Formats: sequence, structure tokens, C-alpha cells
Amino acid sequence: MKIAYLGTGLMGAPMARRLLGAGFDLRAWNRDATKARALAGDGASVADTPADAVAGADVVFTMLSDGDAVGDVLFAQGAADQIRAGAVVIDTSSIAPDQARAHAQDLARRGVGHVDCPVSGGVAGAEAGTLALMAGGDAEVIAALKPVLAPLGRVTHVGPSGAGQVCKLANQQIVAITIAALAEAMVLVEAGGADRARFRDAIRGGFAESRILDLHGARMIARDFTPGGPSRLQLKDLNSVAALAGTKRLRLPQTEAAQQAFADFVAAGGAEADHSGLLLHLEAMNSAE
Repeated sequence: MKIAYLGTGLMGAPMARRLLGAGFDLRAWNRDATKARALAGDGASVADTPADAVAGADVVFTMLSDGDAVGDVLFAQGAADQIRAGAVVIDTSSIAPDQARAHAQDLARRGVGHVDCPVSGGVAGAEAGTLALMAGGDAEVIAALKPVLAPLGRVTHVGPSGAGQVCKLANQQIVAITIAALAEAMVLVEAGGADRARFRDAIRGGFAESRILDLHGARMIARDFTPGGPSRLQLKDLNSVAALAGTKRLRLPQTEAAQQAFADFVAAGGAEADHSGLLLHLEAMNSAE
């Protein structure tokens, strides 16, 4: 099976390495070519353009920043015209559900399958092959793709086209709200005279236990906000949640509060900080007050 991988950045590169390690023939492309060339030592061939990358591929992965980037690479840059009929595009990017459905329809007219399959688990999960993959699309197509998805993590078929992206947005709601709650707790603990690290240790295994407490709590204590998930992308997902909620006439007050907090943090210069860096925004807010 020949794989094309479009987008080998923070998440795409370790995912591509997992596929290479499983023995797949993989051709990589990235807008910044140096990031694609970094995979050559792992056995990848490197393409100069998206269209070159997808020629002859059985499966095309995309891992790009947003829906506009996916649309540009697939359609404006001509990749879709070079994908053979019968091949499948697996879009692991986090994009708006309506964009995913539109891409699926455009590809179907070319005889190309499409699965929207965003992931959760961050860089650590991508490196370890323990990602949660939320797949939207045809059940038979997704079942046939399980061997190629298995090196990346656990795949769950969550519904028709676009459903994967809806589930990813819901995941991002939980992540953002939980990060905000943990950051507020860290501020309260320190103001009250307790030690943040010991606080985190004390509540491990209780009802507040979570992967966010584990990983992002450690980041907050170490004050290491090197991005695993940049805050600008967390905000992008929250904006997509707000747009979807608006079309369904839903009020989501906790999500709205988290969206505003991340918007303020990004506007204040935190765009490239890890989303656990929301702690800095809360510290600055309370320091000013």
C-alpha cells in the first residue's frame, strides 16, 4: 500500500514515522520542505508538490492547520486531480464539519473516498501510537482502513461524513474547559498558600484525575509552555464550536467562557504557547487586579 502524507509538522511528522515504522511505502510533502526532508532518514521519499506526493497513492493523509489549508492543498494546488479513482483521503486535520462534508463531496465526484478522522492525544500520543482517532464516513471504507490506521492508535467510527469533526470539536470543548479549570485551581492553590506540585500529587487518583491533570498539570508546575498544542489552534477549534452551536441554537456557557479566555490570551501574545499556557493569562489577570 502506497501512502502520501501531506503536512508533516508537529503532529504529522510523528504520525508519518509510525506508518514508516509499520513498513508502509510513504511519500511526504510539507509547505516547509525541510520538515518533509527530515523524514527521509526514516525511509520516506519526499515530494516537491502535493500533486507529486499523491500520484499513485492508495491512501492520502492530510494533517494541516485548518479547513482552508486542506482545501488549498487538495483543490487549489491540484492534488485532488492527481489522486487515482478508488483511493481514499484520510483527513486527520481538525476542521469545521461542513468543510469536511464539502471536501468529501468534491472528492466523491472524482471517484475518491474521504474519511474525516481528526485525532486526540497530542504529540506524545502521535509518537507512541496511542492517538484516539474519530472517523466519520462510510463504515465499510473505515473498516478496510483499519490496518493503516492501527499504527497510529485506536480508531472509532463515530458516524457519517463530518461526524469525526463534530466529535473532535466536542473533545476540544472538554480539553479547553478542563485546562481553564485546572489553571484556575493552580492560581487559587498558590494564593491560598499551598504548593502547586504537592496539590497535584494530592488529588491524583481522585475524582479530579485526568490526562490533563497529568500532562498539563506538570507543564503548569514546570512552567514549560513549549507547544504540543498551540493556543491559537485551541482557539480556532473553540471558534468552530461556537459556529456549530450557533447553527443549532445552543447555549454553551462554559465553552463560551473558555473561548473568551483563549481569545484574550492569544490577543495578548500567547498564540504560539501551549494551551496549558492559559495559566499565564489567569496569573496576569489576577496580578493586574
